Amino acid sequence: MTTENTPLRGRICLVAGATRGAGRAIAVQLGAAGATVYVTGRTTREKLSEVGRATETIEETAELVTAAGGEGVAVPTDHLEPDQVRALVDRIDREHGRLDVLVNDVWGGEHLIAFGKKTWENDLADGLRMLELGVRTHAITSHLAVPLLIRHPGGLVVEVTDGTAAYNGTRYRENLFYDLAKNAPIRMAFGLSKELEEYGGTAVALTPGWLRSEQMLAGFGVTEENWRDATEKIPDFGVSESPVYVGRAVAALAADPDRHRWTGRSLSSGQLAKEYGFTDADGSRPDAWGFIIAGETGKPDVADYR
Repeated sequence: MTTENTPLRGRICLVAGATRGAGRAIAVQLGAAGATVYVTGRTTREKLSEVGRATETIEETAELVTAAGGEGVAVPTDHLEPDQVRALVDRIDREHGRLDVLVNDVWGGEHLIAFGKKTWENDLADGLRMLELGVRTHAITSHLAVPLLIRHPGGLVVEVTDGTAAYNGTRYRENLFYDLAKNAPIRMAFGLSKELEEYGGTAVALTPGWLRSEQMLAGFGVTEENWRDATEKIPDFGVSESPVYVGRAVAALAADPDRHRWTGRSLSSGQLAKEYGFTDADGSRPDAWGFIIAGETGKPDVADYR
């Protein structure tokens, strides 16, 4: 492979929360660009996380990274446990002495969301667990991993979330705990961008659109191969995107020598596809957030946003 095909050869990446969905695809696309990618999560071939899905494991993600052309390294890690995260970072330091890309994608709280309920009607334990999974994990990981990232200029931090600052800033996400959990990473990216400035580092928040994750597909009773069947009942699902799309967005950012122009900003996969020219796995360029916003005042055609 040429350097042009593997622009991230020699780069060391950590994708925190890479068991499935966006995290898995981000890890694989970084691998396809030649990177060494440490992939973490709680579901292994020997142990399940509370998500309860045995069909995706971090070992499988690492194998997919390697098959794509990079080097995948699976490290079971609970990012709520500082000692485990510290051991992970120490291992990366010991084995490579550097960290070039940190992707904070830890979540796993879909099963806790109850939309349409008032804050006081929600289960408090479920709400607080969402904040642990979506906020505390990111804070712990950044606190322990960024010191290694800033050892060399040019490091990149990507905070993966749901929704852009423009969208979330004026719209309620229908569950206070979820709203907080998905707005916090946007603010984290902004704060980290200020702190990384003197080290030549970049921090951004990034959201996919309507993501066809493994769990989403299962919920609709379809697979990635026949996902369009679900549009018969829910036509708007036609604007959805595969996890490959956001994976390519992160790979494009990581390979861009001028990526610092984005620092502190909230970005979407569709926005970066227009900027960098990549497509989803099927060759389309869905713009889910544009479609969603247009749908608030009219009836947009899905075809105009793919």
